[in-house]
Amino acid sequence: MVKKLKEIFDILKGEEKLILSVAAAEDKEVLKAVKDAVEKQIIEPILVGDGDKIKLISEKINFDLTGIKILNSNNIEESAKIAVELVATKNADFVMKGILDTSILLKSVLNKEYGLRTESLLSHVVAYQMENYHKLLLITDGGMNISPNYEQKEMILKNAIQAAKALGIDTIKVACLAAKEKVNPKMQATVDGHLLQEASINGKFGRNVIVEGPLSFDIALSKEASDMKGFKSEVSGDIDILLVPNIEVGNGIGKSFTYMANAKSAGVIMGAKAPIVLVSRSDSAESKLYSIAYGALIAKDIKKII
Repeated sequence: MVKKLKEIFDILKGEEKLILSVAAAEDKEVLKAVKDAVEKQIIEPILVGDGDKIKLISEKINFDLTGIKILNSNNIEESAKIAVELVATKNADFVMKGILDTSILLKSVLNKEYGLRTESLLSHVVAYQMENYHKLLLITDGGMNISPNYEQKEMILKNAIQAAKALGIDTIKVACLAAKEKVNPKMQATVDGHLLQEASINGKFGRNVIVEGPLSFDIALSKEASDMKGFKSEVSGDIDILLVPNIEVGNGIGKSFTYMANAKSAGVIMGAKAPIVLVSRSDSAESKLYSIAYGALIAKDIKKII
């Protein structure tokens, strides 16, 4: 079981390298992250975009492009199409966003003719590593779906469970977050949390998955808080996945972890045929590298299933 993000490097190193296609790769920060991943020997990149700019930027950051494939494109839309098609045709294992709008990349991902569309919903999963928590903690969805309904939460949770399985977790423990533990019809998060718990009991999310909800944040992450409140739980204090009720909650908790708890993180978009590495310009170089590594680990796990 992976408990520290850097452990992913050891799992990937020495095995057949996963191929990463980068859409609109002509960006200094993106190329730095790709360079770090190449030097860690965990990926083999295909750089899609303006070849001249890619070469110029790579020279400035001392990124040796010897043996690395560069595919020229005329514009960012074409870059997205080529990068996604590489994965769809199994010439690459996963895709990363370069210097283009997220909407442009996702439009290609969801294209019915050449994209990576599935019956699931695209959702964001971020793994956080913090000093005061004993393992990685996944949060979903604080980056894509604004206010998901119950059916969408089912798909979001299934995506997160797949991302958790790639970490080698034996029994995946999920908390459906709400402001209180009792179901209140006026608080939809409590209703959905309870329904997800019932669905899990009935086998909706597979074996070795325990879903509890609704749970407040303190009970989810602190066994002591659970005991003090007299709340019986199988997962309290040992959560693997926090399912948040809406994007504001997920975004706020995630940024709190990053800026107040100095958390390290790795984020991917799930729900397509392959993981999508989608990093923010404000993410640290370390976070970008971890996101590539986590995407590679998930892609490796998906290849085993296929």
